Amino acid sequence: MRCELDHLVVACKDLDQGAAWLADRLGIAPQPGGKHVLMGTHNRLLRLGPDSFLELIAIDPEAPPPARPRWFALDSSDLQARLAESPQLLTWVVRTDKIVEAVTRVPEVGQVVAASRGAYSWRITIPEDGSLQFGGLLPIVIQWDGEAHPAHALDVNGCELLELSLAHPMSAGLVPMFRALRIAGPVDLKPGPKEMVARMRTPKGDVELS
Repeated sequence: MRCELDHLVVACKDLDQGAAWLADRLGIAPQPGGKHVLMGTHNRLLRLGPDSFLELIAIDPEAPPPARPRWFALDSSDLQARLAESPQLLTWVVRTDKIVEAVTRVPEVGQVVAASRGAYSWRITIPEDGSLQFGGLLPIVIQWDGEAHPAHALDVNGCELLELSLAHPMSAGLVPMFRALRIAGPVDLKPGPKEMVARMRTPKGDVELS
């Protein structure tokens, strides 16, 4: 089993706010995505490489509340208060073709849930309460169904993820989980105050997103 960095998750209060924020920082706005009926959310996307992308996500104000807690802790009042001030890099997602084995190795990632958006369908790990583990530093695990992947349909835009830098005071607890998941990609984990920073090459030069 192997897990590769698939995408970054940037949360925002609403998609127009988030898209303007990204365009100001990166020099390019994300492309239209779609709606997640299961979770009452919607998104826009920006390509970071042949098989990776940035997802800008928000609660869909036109969707009914879901039957379960939303993913990425989006139901948290504290998070929504922070997002009202500014979007933020919330967490990251790794891709595997053996998601059941990933959950067996690291149960903390959550339960496997089937989801879809338009032509895309996948299975993804979500804790029962929708929370982010280790403040979002423990990645979400996804397994795409079939060959379709969002990055393949996105425009080449001059954006590239150089490094995802992670720090956590309990990094010693995360290290064996990262090893068990066999994470591949430009990811660096170190001890220290909680921090998640994506270093990216963009049309505006090298940029840090957090």
